[in-house]
Amino acid sequence: MDIALTDREADVMHVLWDRGPSVVSEVRDKLSDPLAYTTVLTILRTLEAKGYVRHIEEGRGHRYSAAVKQQAARTSALKHLTNKLFKGSTELLFAHLVSDRNLTPEDIRRIRALLRDKPVKENKR
Repeated sequence: MDIALTDREADVMHVLWDRGPSVVSEVRDKLSDPLAYTTVLTILRTLEAKGYVRHIEEGRGHRYSAAVKQQAARTSALKHLTNKLFKGSTELLFAHLVSDRNLTPEDIRRIRALLRDKPVKENKR
């Protein structure tokens, strides 16, 4: 499943991933930007229409929860970014990330450990 989120939608999803099921006012209170209640409600309804959020009725309102896992959204976003900006090459993406950052020796040690522990898959061409 491809998961495409606008910046505002991603902000709302982060609240749901971090907090768990929430009513509109709870989501609104956790956002860094002050948005109108109706704006947050519209975003939640849009996310629900896309299948990324679901709700249960609670009194006169709804309690919304994430219907997609955060890791799935990250994977989808990274795949999209890699395909669009790096011609599908994870090597180009990785090279850009490493060269564009001031990595500490600890960062480099952790990256090396991740690479060392990653099983090698042979390309079938």
